[in-house]
Amino acid sequence: MTERIVGPELELVSDSETGGKKGVGLSPSGLLRSLNSSFAYGRPWAITLLAIVTALIAGAVLLTVTTPATLQAWGSFFSNPIGALSATWFLVGDVYRDIFTGSIVDPPALFQAITTGQGWVAVLTPLSETLTQATPLIIAGLAVAVGFQSGVFNIGAQGQIIAGAICASYAGWAIQLPSPIHLALTVAAGLAGGAIAGFIPGILKAKTGAHEVIVTIMLNYVILNFLLYLLTNRPFRQPGQSNAISRPVDASAQLPHLLGSALPANLGIVLALVAAYLVSWFMKRSTLGFSFLIMGANPTAGRTAGIDSKRVTVLVMVISGALAGLAGMVILSGSTLMLTSGFGGNVGFDAITVALLGRNRPLGVVLAALLFGALDVGGRAMEAATGVPVDLISVIQAIIVLLVAAPALVREIYRLKATSLRSVELGTRGWGA
Repeated sequence: MTERIVGPELELVSDSETGGKKGVGLSPSGLLRSLNSSFAYGRPWAITLLAIVTALIAGAVLLTVTTPATLQAWGSFFSNPIGALSATWFLVGDVYRDIFTGSIVDPPALFQAITTGQGWVAVLTPLSETLTQATPLIIAGLAVAVGFQSGVFNIGAQGQIIAGAICASYAGWAIQLPSPIHLALTVAAGLAGGAIAGFIPGILKAKTGAHEVIVTIMLNYVILNFLLYLLTNRPFRQPGQSNAISRPVDASAQLPHLLGSALPANLGIVLALVAAYLVSWFMKRSTLGFSFLIMGANPTAGRTAGIDSKRVTVLVMVISGALAGLAGMVILSGSTLMLTSGFGGNVGFDAITVALLGRNRPLGVVLAALLFGALDVGGRAMEAATGVPVDLISVIQAIIVLLVAAPALVREIYRLKATSLRSVELGTRGWGA
């Protein structure tokens, strides 16, 4: 027998449930009620999960109404309802199955590889490509999340990624060193390049009050055009090339592959996970990280407590920029190996989406980046297998972000209750809570 004392999760557990010891805890029955309560009261992780499910349902509807054969089957729904439902079921099932097998694993191929010991490269390729796609998103997402949690809106991750890659590229081909030292120097150069690009808007905001959103957006274009200038002039431009392509980084400055040269996954994913751990520790355990959170939650209270808001602003932008620069280095040394005019794609802007989806928490950013990486890789496999345009993936991603950014909409769709007043909640809430 249990007695609830505060909220739906915390209970006074009886002798039979704790092996003869009474105490406050979560009983097995309380665990189930806790899960139900999380959905009923719209906890953040439940909102995110429902947003993903809703986006997949919306994607299924979009597939149905844009596929002529399925739409024709639904035209005769009243005469053949089973045929209409089965047509949609098989269409959506094929598309989502191809997304899963193209980004994670193909279960039959996995079983065959286990039983025969052969074909492991083909089995691990989808997951390896997903990790490679997600790696820069994790690091750049952390860069944006650090700023958002601290009340600083760093919209310049794209430019900082390029700045980090420029410095890493120079260190990667202009300096000759043994492999471990050369790679470490390239990593440091990427961090430094991004930190410099972050310092500029940080010091401008601290000294002149210039809004960081405007400055970082404009700086994106400045850094991009600086890259284009370098790629059309020596010494950056690759010898014998008329195209805007830089010299490739030396093999000693390239990130080693984790699962063999046939698979793209490299040491970058390890750097990304280490960065996520360090960011989590820094924001939760260090004095400086705590001052970042305080300024993000309540700048007035922070200044009253003696925190130097200008110093915090500069340091936040430097750390955020350094992380974005590391993302650029990972793209360069792990994938492209050289700079081009379109270097980095939209990673810096996608990082904003990843940070918001992950609620600016390191673990959330990692999971959100893995989800987006899987959708991107699986979308390409889906398009090749079924002919369904990869734009479907963009629609699903957009709906997920829309619903996560508007939790009230999810609560309205699923008729979730307001937050329970009987629960006891400890701590304060900062940006993105």
